[in-house]
Amino acid sequence: MAAVVGIPDLDPRRTALFAVQTLAVAVCYYAAGRLGLVRQLVIEGAVFTPIWPPTGVAVACLLILGLRAWVGIALGVLLVIVSITSLRPLALVNVVGNTAAPVCACLLLRKVGFRADLARLRDGLALVFLAALTAMLLSATVGAGLLVLTGRLEAQSFWPVWLGWWVGDAMGVLIVTPVLLLLRSARLPVNLSRWKEAAGLALICLAAVPLATRSPVSLLFLVYPLLIWAALRFLLAGSMLCALFTSVMATIAATDRIGPFARLSRVEVMIKLQAFNGTMALTALLLSAVIMEQRNTRRSVEHACQELVEVLEHLTAGDAPHGRPAKERDG
Repeated sequence: MAAVVGIPDLDPRRTALFAVQTLAVAVCYYAAGRLGLVRQLVIEGAVFTPIWPPTGVAVACLLILGLRAWVGIALGVLLVIVSITSLRPLALVNVVGNTAAPVCACLLLRKVGFRADLARLRDGLALVFLAALTAMLLSATVGAGLLVLTGRLEAQSFWPVWLGWWVGDAMGVLIVTPVLLLLRSARLPVNLSRWKEAAGLALICLAAVPLATRSPVSLLFLVYPLLIWAALRFLLAGSMLCALFTSVMATIAATDRIGPFARLSRVEVMIKLQAFNGTMALTALLLSAVIMEQRNTRRSVEHACQELVEVLEHLTAGDAPHGRPAKERDG
């Protein structure tokens, strides 16, 4: 008689939770994709987005939910492709490339012990150089290579399109991922002890950033003092929200070819916009990480000094009873 091996039943709750998480990730990816497609640049006949938010959403979901989120990411990529073009077998290659790049970013970050609170300089550097600049090489190479293989792009136009694709994906990670990780770690109630300063900074940003991005005079440098102010006083929350708003306004100005982006060729617009967005995101992310790391180090030193004082007080209190009998004998 053959032995019967029992197969463990799947937990319905876990299955339902996985299905809900997968659907939520797919919807968020699709919504971010539709939002990213609102503003586009055309380089060598290929359309790309200066900032591709879905890559930031995908990396954040993988860091928060784990590698199982790749299913929702792949479904989201498929939904975005279906919404802009007809589904073809070769489109599945793009699904693989756009899914594998965030997964690769997550694996690289795990390898170096990345912490989602971005409280250390090494975490900021890892997000920049591993997740954004290195992992996104995969999606850009697959996407631009597929355009060449299908005849939709000339071979000599590969590198400009590849560069635009790569930088757009990298900017999505640099700007969107920290904001989502910040929202995940936010705790209520919010500390409003410096709400007047925060309101003042917000009002100045609402006035200065549109001026800097739309003025025919090159005033983009006015943004950096605001980023420094936000990082010094409000750490990652202030600096990244300021960077996100500035990046959106700069992208709008670049795609409309106004302000500092007027009278430039399409390639020059792409280079100037991506250089500005990249340096701004790096400044906001790394400066806030350095400040947070220094504050945490100072708190650790203060805590250690406090513990040392308590130990000395206990030792002093313990020596007092031994000294009294000697004084009494002397008397």
